[in-house]
Amino acid sequence: MSLQMVTVSNNIALIQPGFSLMNFDGHVFFFGQKGWPKRSCPTGVFHFDVKHNHLKLKPAVFSKESCYLPPLRYPATCTLKGGLESEKHQFVIHGGKTPNNELSDKIYVMSIVCKNNKKATFCCTEKDLVGDIPEARYGHSIDVVYSRGKSIGVLFGGRSYMPSTQRTTERWNSVADCLPHVFLVDFEFGCASSYIFPELRDGLSFHVSIARNDTVYILGGHSLASNIRPANLYRIRVDLPLGSPTVDCTVLPGGISVSSAILTQTNNDEFVIVGGYQLENQKRMICNIISLEDNKIDIREMQTPDWTADIKHSKIWFGSNMGNGTVFLGIPGDNKQAVSEAYYFYMLKCAEDDVIEDQTAFTNSQTSTEDPGDSTPFEDSEEFCFSGEANSFDGDDEFDTYNEDDEEDESETGYWITCCPTCDVDINTWVPFYSTELNKPAMIYCSHGEGHWVHAQCMDLAECTLIHLSEGSNKYYCNEHVEIARALQTPKRTLPLKKSPMKSLRKKGSGKIFTPAKKSFLRRLFD
Repeated sequence: MSLQMVTVSNNIALIQPGFSLMNFDGHVFFFGQKGWPKRSCPTGVFHFDVKHNHLKLKPAVFSKESCYLPPLRYPATCTLKGGLESEKHQFVIHGGKTPNNELSDKIYVMSIVCKNNKKATFCCTEKDLVGDIPEARYGHSIDVVYSRGKSIGVLFGGRSYMPSTQRTTERWNSVADCLPHVFLVDFEFGCASSYIFPELRDGLSFHVSIARNDTVYILGGHSLASNIRPANLYRIRVDLPLGSPTVDCTVLPGGISVSSAILTQTNNDEFVIVGGYQLENQKRMICNIISLEDNKIDIREMQTPDWTADIKHSKIWFGSNMGNGTVFLGIPGDNKQAVSEAYYFYMLKCAEDDVIEDQTAFTNSQTSTEDPGDSTPFEDSEEFCFSGEANSFDGDDEFDTYNEDDEEDESETGYWITCCPTCDVDINTWVPFYSTELNKPAMIYCSHGEGHWVHAQCMDLAECTLIHLSEGSNKYYCNEHVEIARALQTPKRTLPLKKSPMKSLRKKGSGKIFTPAKKSFLRRLFD
């Protein structure tokens, strides 16, 4: 095992606890930045380019068919392959926290549709579920198992906010363990079903999971209810016959007590567990080798790397699996110095460079993404930030900051339309503007003619106005048609009637004014 320090050339503030790494054919991509994406990288996905222990974040782009993907931290992620012999694979993302501290219950599937030496283009799709839909959560795991030529996802654990009836102003963000149910998710048909086992009594989060063939192994984890990290080792086996799936759960001996550990694969049958916590504010400095042979699991300690003094003395650490037996680690910077980075980063190589990728075993789970506020006295005080701390990206990057080729060929269907001449809403540049927006921009219906939809942000509508127009049945006219609508509704102007001024008769020397009626009366009187 070798440990090297990594320097980050740009946007180091985006890399904070809760991020995930995706490995596509040896290329690593970063997801889950701190804060909402900016126009410099509207997708929030970066190429994680590490050369000579120097890291550079290069923005990636999405295809026109993609949905909007919020920057989710602490999600459950896994690799989805078309089959045991398929070389192409996708990346599944479920749950997680948004920058404004909301929890997601959606499933996104990421795949690369175009890749060359200049840039990578992703396609992100949202999967709709029916049946026993898992509630919004974070700190859980999702894995894919294969049985009888079919595949299915296995979701377990995590934390969620307390029910709305139990939440108060002071405890609005209080979380609780999710029920220890096992969910099977069919990614092809969008069906979900839940299973209850007597062996799984307490809810767990930030555990480690390994999927191999038709089996998922659950190790460690943290229980909020009991505030312990039990030495768990569960085996969940799934059989996929023609009818309903068969699921069984078995408790195995030899578990370990750890939460938020990072799991990486070193060869066909071996994995390495790095990092994590063994107590509330005590890191677990021991590393373990996990061997899977003949449907048996063996866990043993291994020689630890030569940890630096900074790593040893830091109270928290976090990171993710880069693939190929490499782990990316981060620790807080030294705030005693006048100029200090927020975090320092390291790369730990647990295997040789020629590590063999296993086609039937995948490392998923929550790879050291435990919220520092959940396991240590430290609190993430910037959790409610809506904008990222990103500075402008380097202009000489090989990767384009957005998909310029697709701008002029923007689709005219759905929410991604050009609603007016000044409309700049694009799938590659749009970010949430209203609090009600998460996956697509808010739109309002213009009643002119046959009617058409326009983006509320392009019309410069205040959020209270948008909500008012959405709830009522009042007619609304966009900026282009509001003058036409006013002309149609305003009555024609008519000239006012001219009134002749009243003449007055002034008696000389008296200074009095006589009206015409009084003037006629006086004439008759004096005549």
